[in-house]
Amino acid sequence: MDLSNLKPAKGSVKKSKRLGRGQGSGKGGTSTRGHKGAKSRSGYSKKVGFEGGQMPLQRRLPKGGFKNISRVEYKAINLSTLQTLADKNNLEKIDFDVLRSAGLVAKNDLVKILGKGSLERKLEIHAHAFSKSAEEAIEAQKGTVVKL
Repeated sequence: MDLSNLKPAKGSVKKSKRLGRGQGSGKGGTSTRGHKGAKSRSGYSKKVGFEGGQMPLQRRLPKGGFKNISRVEYKAINLSTLQTLADKNNLEKIDFDVLRSAGLVAKNDLVKILGKGSLERKLEIHAHAFSKSAEEAIEAQKGTVVKL
């Protein structure tokens, strides 16, 4: 056996139908497309969601809701997270750079500190916003709150 007598397995290669190549081929004339109508024409493509002229689903359903363009979205971080971060790295001050290097926030995030959990040490915390309970808990430990 060599490269000159290699052949694909029997039955694995089929000849394609050659449409529109004259009446003698048996596939001439309308070339299996039937008579008239959009589907028989060249360049036909159905619109996405087209339902044969019936009002499509995306037009039958009402529009819903709205997007508030004034919304400010914060990345929420709890006091318990700050406590574990401070214990692990032996920190007295937690600011945006510390949170970023810890992988808790992305560079364009706004940070809000929430009051879940508790603090056992005095911390200076820099963030864009604080909940009332978080602010009270930080100040109860003689820590400081700095709004960015």
